[in-house]
Amino acid sequence: MRKRITKPWMPAVDYGQSLPTFTVNLLVRDVGVSVKFYETVLGGNTHYHDEDFAALHVAGLEFMIHADHTYENHPWVSKLGSAKQRGLGVELRLLGLNPDKVEALAKNNTDCLIASAIDKPHGWRETIIQDPDGYVWAVGVTQKSNPETK
Repeated sequence: MRKRITKPWMPAVDYGQSLPTFTVNLLVRDVGVSVKFYETVLGGNTHYHDEDFAALHVAGLEFMIHADHTYENHPWVSKLGSAKQRGLGVELRLLGLNPDKVEALAKNNTDCLIASAIDKPHGWRETIIQDPDGYVWAVGVTQKSNPETK
């Protein structure tokens, strides 16, 4: 059941048709907690958020967050409520944010650091963090674009 009591920021059809070819949609327990994480740790810009939904931009990625309760009619809603950790086995990779800075923000603001920033054999310098619902993000830059590796 939707909790929003105000009019949404834009009609759903307009927002849906504005999205790029590939978009991430994360289901979360608390939209406000997630928005704070994405703004604080990943430097995200929130276009809009309420109790049900958030539209965000982080390092070139437009994505959305929906509260669990907005999926009450989804076929796997019963499994969602019992899930202790979300997204296990999925690693969201985000290129373009300084991993050392993200690591420092993660250490200072939340308990979400999974792995410290390191140069990887695949050519990225990356750190791995986990959001409040357990979604894992590998965040980094290519080693040749990282000023700290030059």
